[in-house]
Amino acid sequence: MIPGVILAGGASSRMGRAKALLPTANEGQTFLSQLVRTLWSGGVDDVVVVVSSLSGDVERALSKESLSYRLVVNHQPERGQISSVLTALAAIDRPGVTGMLVTLVDVPLVSPETISRILAAFRTRHGPVVRPASGAKHGHPVVFGREVFDDLRRADQSVGLKSVIRAHEAAIINVPIDDPGAFIDIDDPEDYVQFIGPWPFRKSLR
Repeated sequence: MIPGVILAGGASSRMGRAKALLPTANEGQTFLSQLVRTLWSGGVDDVVVVVSSLSGDVERALSKESLSYRLVVNHQPERGQISSVLTALAAIDRPGVTGMLVTLVDVPLVSPETISRILAAFRTRHGPVVRPASGAKHGHPVVFGREVFDDLRRADQSVGLKSVIRAHEAAIINVPIDDPGAFIDIDDPEDYVQFIGPWPFRKSLR
């Protein structure tokens, strides 16, 4: 069993508003709702969304959608991304779980096909970390195998996930992926305009 986790607990300071609730080019979809659908379509066994007090009114927005997901709250978002990963891990770690697929709400354009390929590579090749790759670039989502769950729990908070990935560098499975969406991280309004479309709010770009 491999749950899918969406990290949506950040402050979105560079964007200026909650990324999770930004509209995508698909009518009626937000970054978060599109990702929830993508993970299910890609074949995960559960969808967990990690939010915080910085995320905006995610629960109310998602309640308007006919989506299946579990919402968990990171009460210490100031500790960085690893705190959201640990919040997710506490929610998903149970007998039968072989790994945890993790993606960012900042990467809403990843395709269901990419999810499927990453999951298939993990299930057949059993690496401790499996991720999309295109040349020297690495993208999302990333699957962490059960054997690194304790490494995640012990990770240096100042370094976060990178410390776990570096510790297993020799055994990482990089899956060649031809999906630009797996490598596009939308951090600010300029990124939004470049990859999604016109900025949908009255406030001008910085």
